[in-house]
Amino acid sequence: MELLEDLQWRGIVYQQTDEEGIEKLLQKDKIALYCGVDPTADSMHIGHLLPFLTLRRFQKHGHKPIVLVGGATGTIGDPSGKKEERTLQTMEQVQKNVDGLRAQLEKIFSVDGDNGALLVNNYDWIGSMDVVTFLRDFGKNIGVNYMLAKDTVSSRLESGISFTEFAYTILQAMDFYYLNKNHNCRMQIGGSDQWGNITTGLEMIRKMNPESEQAYGFTIPLVTKSDGTKFGKTESGAIWLDPSKTSPYEFYQFWINTADADVVHYLKIFTFLEQTEIEALETSVNEEPHLRKAQKALAEAMTRLIHGDNALKQAESITKALFSGDIKSLSADEIEQGLKDVPTYVQEGDIPNIVDLLVAAGISPSKRQAREDVQNGAVSINGEKMTDTAYILSNEDKVDGRFTVIRRGKKKYYLIQYK
Repeated sequence: MELLEDLQWRGIVYQQTDEEGIEKLLQKDKIALYCGVDPTADSMHIGHLLPFLTLRRFQKHGHKPIVLVGGATGTIGDPSGKKEERTLQTMEQVQKNVDGLRAQLEKIFSVDGDNGALLVNNYDWIGSMDVVTFLRDFGKNIGVNYMLAKDTVSSRLESGISFTEFAYTILQAMDFYYLNKNHNCRMQIGGSDQWGNITTGLEMIRKMNPESEQAYGFTIPLVTKSDGTKFGKTESGAIWLDPSKTSPYEFYQFWINTADADVVHYLKIFTFLEQTEIEALETSVNEEPHLRKAQKALAEAMTRLIHGDNALKQAESITKALFSGDIKSLSADEIEQGLKDVPTYVQEGDIPNIVDLLVAAGISPSKRQAREDVQNGAVSINGEKMTDTAYILSNEDKVDGRFTVIRRGKKKYYLIQYK
């Protein structure tokens, strides 16, 4: 399938500056194109993924991706989608963020071969520029009226916008111009909110490098959920790519809990599965939804892409153990991942008998209820039912000396942590 045809089928195409021109360009040449991200944090979250995965699709079709981390623009912050000024970060924090994002992006792209990804930082060409050069060579080429017409600026006029954020779009335009001039970059892709910045870049190229071959812009739709809630958010917050912020198990669980109404769409836009594979999974969603084959394929593909095979296997083993109750098969690290958000009680000193522990940990409201729970077989320790109300936990009940997992009923897990 042709690249643009595949992107259309997946629902990834939103806006193109010249649809016919882009189609002819991609049929004729293998091009360099870029996508960027500002280092506003030391990790990306899944809301950042789609433009870069789309860039990776271009690479798979032989085009050369330029992956930009905005070490310069990140010191200012894109005003798009914001109602007030961003809090400026220190240069040390920005550099830390640049390093974190770069490491994550290197996992997504192939860097080998003629079309291996080029990773760049716009601080390299903007950071040392003096203000006179900026104003004379770049600011002179973008009119104030032109900038005022951009949604990113016009939406902020009533609440107020500093000159710093007002000038952001010129800095990003400088990126497109620089990459076009020095790396023959013919296209920029980004989310739908980047349309104004992309077209400003094209204007900069037209004004400053009129002899260059025509450049183009391409944007991708905003990812939405069918129920109207925000994509990529859970009760515990954003789903980060950094495993220290969102564990591979939590990452896996986010995707495997995708609603039937959304899962085929997500398979199309996020995974590199072929059309025939996705269509087969769509049939499964319609005819045998209880098997959740599509969700499993989505969770497997995304966890492997971001965290690798070993993390995927670990996430799957945690999922299986928690579903079956086979807690003893897990290590302490896996328990910490899988039960990160369950109620936790820190046990210091001698361990009381099971009844007193259930009350102290807030698992049962009273000793009477605790005794009933144990006698009725409603309590399990590390996956094994406990019916002895006089039982005292021993070192054998401590997983790696760190945790004991208590389950009350079928689904309520509690964690006993030892000091």
